[in-house]
Amino acid sequence: MPNAPGQRGAVAYLWAAVVCAATTLLTLPLLGHVDLANIVMLFLLAVALVALRLGSGPAVFAAVLGVVMFDFFFVQPRLSLTVADSQYLITFGVMLAVGLAIGQLTAGQREKAEQASAREAETQALYTLARDLAGAFAPEQTGEIIATFLAARLHVDACLWLPASDGGFVAHPPLPQGASSAQSRVAETYASGETMLFAAGESQYEPGIALPLRSAQATRGVLLAHCPDAGGVCTPDARRVLDVVASLAAIAVERLHYSEVAQQATVAVESERLRNALLAAVSHDLRTPLTVLVGLADALALRVPDGEATADATAIRDQALRLSAQVNKLLDMARLRTGNVVLRREWQPLEEVVGSTLAHFEGLPGVGRIEVGKLDGLPWLSLDAVLFERVLCNLVENALKHAPTGPIRLAAAADGDTVEITLTDTGPGIATGDEERVFGLFERGGGERGGVGLGLPISRAIVAAHGGSIVATNQPGGGACFRIRLPAGEAPSLEGMPDD
Repeated sequence: MPNAPGQRGAVAYLWAAVVCAATTLLTLPLLGHVDLANIVMLFLLAVALVALRLGSGPAVFAAVLGVVMFDFFFVQPRLSLTVADSQYLITFGVMLAVGLAIGQLTAGQREKAEQASAREAETQALYTLARDLAGAFAPEQTGEIIATFLAARLHVDACLWLPASDGGFVAHPPLPQGASSAQSRVAETYASGETMLFAAGESQYEPGIALPLRSAQATRGVLLAHCPDAGGVCTPDARRVLDVVASLAAIAVERLHYSEVAQQATVAVESERLRNALLAAVSHDLRTPLTVLVGLADALALRVPDGEATADATAIRDQALRLSAQVNKLLDMARLRTGNVVLRREWQPLEEVVGSTLAHFEGLPGVGRIEVGKLDGLPWLSLDAVLFERVLCNLVENALKHAPTGPIRLAAAADGDTVEITLTDTGPGIATGDEERVFGLFERGGGERGGVGLGLPISRAIVAAHGGSIVATNQPGGGACFRIRLPAGEAPSLEGMPDD
C-alpha cells in the first residue's frame, strides 16, 4: 500500500479491496482454531489501516466489504451470503457500525495530522520568508525573495510593483516582454487599495491577481501574481498565502522606505552640523585679518599723499569692507542656526523701522526708485529693530541688484491679527520652481554676481524668530514679490503714564 496521504479515486478503493482480500486470505487458515469474534477484530484492524492510509471513503468501502467477506467465507453456510443463524445479523451490524466508526475516527485524526503538518510547514516557510525580507536592503532584492517564495510554494509567477518618482510603477523583478500593460491594473489596485482579479486578455499574459501592499501608514505598492491556471491564485489556500505574503511585503517595503528617510535625515543633520561649524570657523578666522586690512588701508591712504596710491588704498579698503560684511553675514547665519541669538524686542511703529532702513541706502545709485506706501495707522509691532532692519535691508539690496530699472515698492497693511509687509520690483522675477529654493543657504539669484547667498536665509531666520513668515512669489505683470507676515499683538496702553 503506498504512503499517499490524501489519495482519492479508484486507486484508493482498489487498494481497500486488496487489503480486505489479503485479510481474508491470512485469516482463512485460522478458521476452526480461532473464535470468529477474534477474526472480526482482524477485519476491523484492516478497516483502521485503510482509514489511516487512504482516507474515510475507502475506509467505509473496506468496512462494508469486510462484512461481506466475513459472511461469505467464515459464517455457515460458507461461500454463501445466506445466514443459518439469525444471531449473526447482529454480529454483522455491530461489525459494520464499529468498522465505520473506527474508519471515520481514524481518517479524521489522519486529516487533522495532515492539516497540522501542512500548517507547520506553511508557518515555517512564512517565517523563513519574513527572515529573508528582514535582511533585504533594496526593493530589487525584496521582489526576488517574494517571487522565489511564491514560485516554490504556489507555482505562480509574481513580482512587486512599487511607485516610481515619475508617478508610474516599477516591477521588481522585471516582467517578461509584452506584459507592460498590466501596469494599468496595478495603478487601479494601488489607487483603490482593493484586491483585483484579471483575465489573460487584460494583461497580455496569464490570469492573475493584484493585491495592494497596505501598511499602517499607506499603500506601498502592489503584489502581482499570475499563472496559466486561474484557479492557482483563486483557491482559498492560495488566497490565504498571498494575503500573508502581501502583508509581509508591505512591512518590508515600508521598512526600506523609512530606512531611506532616516538615512537622508541623518545625512542632512550631519551636513548641517558640518556647515554650521565651517561657517563659524571661517568667519571667526577671517574677521580679525579683515579688520587689520581695513586699518592698514586707511593708514596707507594717510601716509602716502600720492593720488594713485590713495585711490588704490581706498579700493583695498572698500573691498575689505565688502568682504567683512559678507563675513558678518556668515557669523549672523551661524548664530541664528544655532539659536544663540536673543531678541531685544520692543513695541514700536513699523514706519520708524522702515525709515531707519532707507537711511542705510542714502546716496546709493537707484535709491530714488524706492517707493514707500502709507505706513501710519498700522498697529505697533514687537520687534528687535536692529535685526528687523537687517531683513528689510537684505530685501531692498536684492531688489536693487536684480531690478536695475523700474520702481521698487515697499508697502504694509493690517490683516486681522497680523501685519503683512510686501516688497515688489519690476525685474525678471524668480525662476519657476525656485520660490522656496532662494531661501536656502548659499543659493544665489541667476543674475547675481556678488554675495554668497546668505541674505534671504538670514532674513527668513530673523522673521521666524519673531514668530512670522516670509515667502517669495512672482507678480502677474513681472517682477518678484516678497511677503512678510508678522503677528500684530496688542501693544501696552500709554494712558496714565507720567509725563517727562
